[in-house]
Amino acid sequence: AVEMLKTTTPEHRRAALEKVAWNVFQLKAEDVYIDCLTDSGTSAMSNKQWAAIMMGDESYAGCESFYRFEAAIQDVTGFPFVVPTHQGRAADLLLARMMYTGHPEYKYVVTNMAFDSTRGAAMEYNMWAEDLLAAPGYDSQLEHPFKGNMDPEKLDRFLTEHKGEVGNVIMTITCNTNGGQPVSMGNIREINRVSRKYDIPLIFDVARWAENAYFIKTREAGYADKTIKEIVREIYTYADIMTISAKKDGVVNMGGFVA
Repeated sequence: AVEMLKTTTPEHRRAALEKVAWNVFQLKAEDVYIDCLTDSGTSAMSNKQWAAIMMGDESYAGCESFYRFEAAIQDVTGFPFVVPTHQGRAADLLLARMMYTGHPEYKYVVTNMAFDSTRGAAMEYNMWAEDLLAAPGYDSQLEHPFKGNMDPEKLDRFLTEHKGEVGNVIMTITCNTNGGQPVSMGNIREINRVSRKYDIPLIFDVARWAENAYFIKTREAGYADKTIKEIVREIYTYADIMTISAKKDGVVNMGGFVA
């Protein structure tokens, strides 16, 4: 599909930004020529995907489309239970509602670096998303293969100091807020170990799961001969729950899920 775009001038863009007090979330899409706010919905779908929409079973309950969707996710992730959502941000809110309702003692969600909807969902429940990104992730000039890693020692200390106040640990893979930096399998394993030590659920927000698996394959010892699917399946064995915006590596223009 071809979309006609309106070429804008610097003067037009500045005026539009000033009108909304520089809050890019308040801009009208028609005033944006190149969107640097998000990577959501920027993937072109295949002819088979478009054809599947035309053949979609839209039955009110028990539709064939859902069972195909569920089977594909089970095959890729290994998670048995799947709840579809219209976007990743809806998955975040659904997860928060499920995990935080009735728990006023929870004050924190701990992350490598929280995505905006993760932080927003926590704030809905009067909680704070605490970023525990490992030191290399904060140095923009440093060459490092996995700048999305969470610091396991910081996590251990934080969970000790705030015992009973942490609702869950969330790893964003890749770490979107830090520029899409990847997370190593070794770090995932360590964060799983610390979370298990304190019996706190470990959640993976995995919009960029396939890219992260590729970085593990090309940058981490022991994974060069593994397929992307094998690496992905290992990643998911360390999580209790996963959320996803399928508009990124899922290569669809709308959708997400909790599993």
